[in-house]
Amino acid sequence: MTIVFKPIRPKKISEEIVEQIRALISQGDLKPGERVPSERDLATMLGVSRPSVREAIMVLEAMGLVESRQGGGTFVRSLTETSLSDPLTSMVENNPRLQHSLAEVRMGLETWSAYLAAKRATDEDIAKMRQLYKEMERQAKGGGWDADVDAQFHYAITAATHNTLQVHVLNTIHGLFHSTIQVALTEFYRREGYVDLLLTHHREILEAISRHDPEAAREKMRDHLTLVEVKMSELLNKSKDS
Repeated sequence: MTIVFKPIRPKKISEEIVEQIRALISQGDLKPGERVPSERDLATMLGVSRPSVREAIMVLEAMGLVESRQGGGTFVRSLTETSLSDPLTSMVENNPRLQHSLAEVRMGLETWSAYLAAKRATDEDIAKMRQLYKEMERQAKGGGWDADVDAQFHYAITAATHNTLQVHVLNTIHGLFHSTIQVALTEFYRREGYVDLLLTHHREILEAISRHDPEAAREKMRDHLTLVEVKMSELLNKSKDS
């Protein structure tokens, strides 16, 4: 039997850079929306030339893993963003039926995120959630907080799962979640006592994650999202009657 060996081809430096960055993205060390170190910094950290880094970034862009923004650097793309985000966002806006459906999706994804976050969250993760909660608390004194802060708090919980695919999936539909959060907050702020109730929900979720109690974190997230789902049901029924 004749055994045929293929000659070993030394890898180009740019290919090794591509492999390193791909690994960081797949492992979740570089997350969706996160900025990749500058060309100069990468060259210094890796001990390579800037042209090699530049070539690697071009390859990563062609692969759809990163995107360069004019004057803003290079950022990690969501692995699934092109297939879901924009068309679904336009469908969900001002559609009570789809907003209710999305509330159900959030129930499944985010209760599990809270459970995993309570098991895996680092001190840094918890500090980020606490910072966002403090901002909610500060804004609550004025009658309610901005939907962006609320969405960032929920996203921070999913990031704390350290599950790369979960993070990418949530990042893809982050704009959709923002839609239900905005609608729910607007409705809740009209009811007396609901600002304090929502603040309590977020604090209890944070506390459960902080003490690494997965079951409690999942239960507190379920309580919170049940309130949102009920509100979406009310809006859906109202739209049917009108």
